[in-house]
Amino acid sequence: MKLVLFQASEGGEPSPGLLTERGIVSLVGVVKRGYTPQLTMQGLIDEFGPLTPTLERLAAEGEALPLSSVRLRASLPRPGKILCCIANYWEHAQREARPLNMFLKNPEAVVGPGDTIMLPEFSEPWIFMHEAELALVIKGPAKKVSQANWRNAVFGYTCLIDVSARGEGRRTWKAGSWLGKSFDTFAPIGPCIATADEIPEPNDLVVRFWNDGQLRHNYNTDDMEHRVPELVEFASTIMTLNSGDLIACGTNHEGLGALQDGETVEIEIERIGRMSLNVVDPLKRSWERGIYMGADSTNPEAVERHRPQS
Repeated sequence: MKLVLFQASEGGEPSPGLLTERGIVSLVGVVKRGYTPQLTMQGLIDEFGPLTPTLERLAAEGEALPLSSVRLRASLPRPGKILCCIANYWEHAQREARPLNMFLKNPEAVVGPGDTIMLPEFSEPWIFMHEAELALVIKGPAKKVSQANWRNAVFGYTCLIDVSARGEGRRTWKAGSWLGKSFDTFAPIGPCIATADEIPEPNDLVVRFWNDGQLRHNYNTDDMEHRVPELVEFASTIMTLNSGDLIACGTNHEGLGALQDGETVEIEIERIGRMSLNVVDPLKRSWERGIYMGADSTNPEAVERHRPQS
């Protein structure tokens, strides 16, 4: 199933629903509404097992609203935690995996389908870049989960754009600070949560990203240096993971490029879905194409697996 938050009218309270081929099936009255949309979705994750027969019936027979008549919102508008892998993809001629590491991204940075990525009004010599990533949606509480039992902690999957403010090279913001990842609007997620049964193998999904129709990212999650089971084990060893937390799996840097005023960007992950957002820069800055480590090309070869073959 594919779970969403949607608005049936402008300014209305976001409601839980199912994204089906027929449209959006509302789950109002089926799912307990929390004090916030985030808590509503966390409750849906926690109660999903007992609700599954009802949800399956509604997905097949429930009244559906045309997708064009509603607005999808971020499926997890304020996750408790967003853990992001640093790099984590085999690239070019690399033949040894780098150490697994993660950073925390600001949950207040979350926006959703159709929203706007707003570049911050700073005069620093930064460039603002996109990183298209698969994100794991956690079912918690999960602590010290072994790689063998990783599926117990993963409820589903969604798309995430890790927007990043960078200085020279791959240095993030000032002196390597990860704050450059956490400006408001720098964590678009959506368009839905695809439940785990929809994706039997998360390490075999194609991730694509377009900027004004130009293909930038185009890679397979089979190329992760540290695969999904290891990510779950690593993160849950450090901290308790709760329902609705996210682990972003990192990105393949081939195709990395700038985000600039007036552009429309789209992310799509196989078996999950596709969403678009707008980019606005109040300062109307621009960056020459191709100035960043070969970025801003279509990189059609990036879909090739770079993982060393045994």
